[in-house]
Amino acid sequence: MSNDDAKPLSKRQEALDYHEFPKPGKLEIRATKPMTTGRDLSNAYSPGVAEACLEIQKNLADAARYTAKANLVAVVSNGTAVLGLGNIGAQASKPVMEGKAVLFKKFAGVDCFDIEVNETDPEKLAEIVASLEPTFGAINLEDIKAPECFIVERLCREKMNIPVFHDDQHGTAIVASAAAVNALRVARKNIEDIKIVALGAGAAGIACLKMFLVMGAKRENITMLDSKGVVHQRRNDLSPEKAEFARETEMRTTLEAMEGADLFLGVSGPGLLTKEMVSRMAERPIIFALANPTPEIMPEEAREASPGALIATGRSDYPNQVNNVLCFPFIFRGALDVGATEINDAMKLACVEAIAGLARETASAEVGHAYRGERLTFGPEYLIPKPFDPRLLPTIAYAVAKAAMESGVATRPVDLEAYSARLNAQVYRSYSVMRRVFDAARASSRRIVFAEGEDERVLRTAQAMVEETQDRPILIGRPDVVSARLEREGLKIRAGEDFEIVNPEDDPRYRDYWGTYYEQMRRRGVSPDLARAVMRTNTTAIAAVMVHRGEADSMICGTFGEYRWHLGHLTQILSTGELHPVAALSLIILDKGPLFVADTHVHITPDAAQVAETVIAAARHVRRFGVEPQIALCSRLAIRQSGQ
Repeated sequence: MSNDDAKPLSKRQEALDYHEFPKPGKLEIRATKPMTTGRDLSNAYSPGVAEACLEIQKNLADAARYTAKANLVAVVSNGTAVLGLGNIGAQASKPVMEGKAVLFKKFAGVDCFDIEVNETDPEKLAEIVASLEPTFGAINLEDIKAPECFIVERLCREKMNIPVFHDDQHGTAIVASAAAVNALRVARKNIEDIKIVALGAGAAGIACLKMFLVMGAKRENITMLDSKGVVHQRRNDLSPEKAEFARETEMRTTLEAMEGADLFLGVSGPGLLTKEMVSRMAERPIIFALANPTPEIMPEEAREASPGALIATGRSDYPNQVNNVLCFPFIFRGALDVGATEINDAMKLACVEAIAGLARETASAEVGHAYRGERLTFGPEYLIPKPFDPRLLPTIAYAVAKAAMESGVATRPVDLEAYSARLNAQVYRSYSVMRRVFDAARASSRRIVFAEGEDERVLRTAQAMVEETQDRPILIGRPDVVSARLEREGLKIRAGEDFEIVNPEDDPRYRDYWGTYYEQMRRRGVSPDLARAVMRTNTTAIAAVMVHRGEADSMICGTFGEYRWHLGHLTQILSTGELHPVAALSLIILDKGPLFVADTHVHITPDAAQVAETVIAAARHVRRFGVEPQIALCSRLAIRQSGQ
């Protein structure tokens, strides 16, 4: 067997092992309350459970208070249209639905049961789903073939008073629409004016076109094609959903429809769009070839036919992946949190705008690290954010919850400011404790010098400072290197405009800096020549000199290198009055709250005075985080004795 033959088998076995070991499946149920005593048992079940039952009987809405309903979604499928696999049946679809459930939990903290139903009659399936309303806060319909999916969703929405969302339709439509918003911005076109060709008239294609209409597209500018060609008014084989987009036209083929088209939407099959068809499109065409795993046309072929094309696919190995995971966990999160009775057009549009807006913002350091090597700057190669962008949850859920409240479908309105803080805390475990620090940073203005100004993390931090605070970054680094890395990472800040730069190789203040360093260090054996060399090569020392001279208020160093090496330069240059006491304070985020630990790096065997000074200084800093310190003093001797 060749290596090429063996590789697919290896990947196949890896996927099977992932699902089978160490225990079958991808999810389990865990208790959220203690179950260790007889008292716990009596509260969880009989007789204590009766109290919760009686309260819900009096007021059904109290199920959100006493049960998991408000954070519980059902992923329901009959397995008739599983992505890439077709009609494989309900039970065979279970791994996919379990996968959807774990994505809900991973990305948005939403609990989920997957429910596979052996029923292909849409009316009976809708009846089954509707009967589940007492259990769930929302329903995610999944992988149900068209046109039955339209019937199931419509009947469920009519019968149920909780959100019912067919992700194959609306999830795809929302993410594709977000990509379209930004593609139109890059192409400098208006959605009201563009000509749209849609190849594929199933659930996703029809939902995308309906979303485009909500955004302002003109129905007369849309041409839909199915497996039989152009959907026109003379055809008598159209479902009600297709008939809605039938137009009076003499066009019959894809080639004819593509003449002068501005946007191609493909949700059909592989290889159905040719280079000749692309060449007939308008200037700077937008091509969404979303068939998966093989799109209607490969991006490189489309670009050969039209070099200025803006392209998105459903694949993760190309830029601009239209991935439903950018939408469904977060739109459900927002809907559940305000007790929405449905997911309406206002909420979908808010989701579209939130996703599109994120792509236009500067990517965070976390995203840059997760997608190292990719250019995450708004433009043709970055029209929509990446799935592991931590900002998706707080941005989208907030926008959806706000839209639900404003459109009148929220049964449990929330304080939006507090809700935003809670969402951020859910994503960033440090957010709650850091919030006061962030607020203080926004209210003040400081000059902060970064010793390692060429580091990518520092450049992203400087960008965030410029966007979110009044602080003035100062970067130590070679201007050409800083400029090249800013360009590579797609960051917008520029030297001289947004930040000051100190060039260690050629700065007009060089003589002043080495002179200051020499004055501080000459009694420690530093010669003028050595002082000059240090001010050319040691960026930590340069930053410390700037703080000493009053040219910066604070400094940040140590993105690489050994802690005590950096600390040595600081304590040598900054006088006792400028840097006292010298100690380290570390923050650990625990489930029960923050734990501050001092001194973790500086004094190995502190004397009594150093301990006292460290404790007092640590308490002062802890209060800045909004925490009233409760102090415990530990010693190596005490730990050793307790261990014995």
